[in-house]
Amino acid sequence: MPRSHCQRFRPSATTRRQLLQSTACGFGSVAMAHLLGQNSIAADEKSQRHENISGLHTKPTHFEPKALSVIFLYMDGGVSQVDSFDPKPRLRDEHGKPFPAKIEPTQFNNIGNTLASPWKFQQYGQSGIPVSDLFPETAKHVDDLAVIRSMTSEFPEHTNANYFLHTGSGLQGRPSMGAWFGYGLGTECQDLPHFVVLNGGLIPPGGLDNFGSGFLPASYQGSVFGLNNPPVADIMRRETSADLQRRKLDLIRTLDLATAERYGHDDQVESAILNYELAAKMQLTVPDLMDLTDETKETQELYGLFDEFPHTTTFGRQCLLARRLVERGVRFIELTCPAGNGDRWDQHSNLIDGHTKNARTVDKPIGALLGDLKQRGLMNRTLVVWTGEFGRTPFAQGSDGRDHNPFGFSLWMAGAGIKGGTIYGATDEFGYKVIENRAEMYDLHATMLHLTGMNHEQVTYRFGGRDMRLTDVHGVVLKDVLA
Repeated sequence: MPRSHCQRFRPSATTRRQLLQSTACGFGSVAMAHLLGQNSIAADEKSQRHENISGLHTKPTHFEPKALSVIFLYMDGGVSQVDSFDPKPRLRDEHGKPFPAKIEPTQFNNIGNTLASPWKFQQYGQSGIPVSDLFPETAKHVDDLAVIRSMTSEFPEHTNANYFLHTGSGLQGRPSMGAWFGYGLGTECQDLPHFVVLNGGLIPPGGLDNFGSGFLPASYQGSVFGLNNPPVADIMRRETSADLQRRKLDLIRTLDLATAERYGHDDQVESAILNYELAAKMQLTVPDLMDLTDETKETQELYGLFDEFPHTTTFGRQCLLARRLVERGVRFIELTCPAGNGDRWDQHSNLIDGHTKNARTVDKPIGALLGDLKQRGLMNRTLVVWTGEFGRTPFAQGSDGRDHNPFGFSLWMAGAGIKGGTIYGATDEFGYKVIENRAEMYDLHATMLHLTGMNHEQVTYRFGGRDMRLTDVHGVVLKDVLA
């Protein structure tokens, strides 16, 4: 209403005849605008639904994130804490004698005498954190590490412990933590999966369910990349031209969407549609990702790609690819151990031979990865986590091995938001059981989520009548390891 009108002004009512005369054929335009508006709303809703299912956009976090990507260095089988990051002089004093403390039930019960570490420990960096001679290259970066010596597991057996580490549950079928990170964060990368597993040759006990999406939409599951060419099955198109493939994908999409419209939307069907689309994009990006010829010879040597020990070369390639994936905006990258070093880190016998070979496999590449991330300015946006599913006993299994130990073991974290040069928690004088700052897998997951800007209690998904989360009803953030 013009401001010159008084507040009591009321325009005269329009008659039905005047309305029809003034609008003439305008009702058709009104109807068309309504239909187009409905189509636009439907398209927006469909687009939003697809984004929710696929995560193909960056989602808002609960607070400012420290880390934008996670590199998870999975030490399959369980590294011995007393031979790596938790030295125990008392074991030398008791070496070869019956173990003097109470022994909990073990996995195989072939219990031997107290077994001192065959490796020496040295203090490194300004922090003076002791590290075994197994890891001289990792030790160079000790001032960037937060070593957690008080981690525990609820399971002493590989399969259940692997599920627990990866999914927060010892039972099969729950979403992997990589799936949860994609669900909570979305992705910065439109042509690669947000959760990539770089398979060195050993899928851990429990199988691919360690990397699955569980009850989350299937688009959140991990994509397993091998190191062969091609790294992903069927990544190369079979059609004679890209145009033919595009038309085929369009037809599949049309048919699937028509089915969804007729019978109702289904997350699994729509995830399959989106996975087809992502797979087509990956055909262009994956060959470029895997081609390391644009890396300098110095960089490749740094990662051990020319090492005489073939497993170092394998893991070095994985670590270099992990850095390249971070650069491309992939959210969660997991590395598995190469095959051929005996039974992973699971040395029930031949401890010296097995742990030596496994350490030689991973130490040089990990040292290179930490240094490279730092030199390129990526460390302040990347969280690196190194751990197995449990530790090993301080007494022998038989005469020259160690059994599973879930009662206290070591891991380390580095990178974005981590207080480097830190030791958190402690085990007893034998390195057997936690006596200070006991930590659980839920706490590890809560801390990882926290560093990426997520409150672990609020990252939920409705399933089976309840709000599910990675940490279930547990978990506290380990604030003492945060910068």
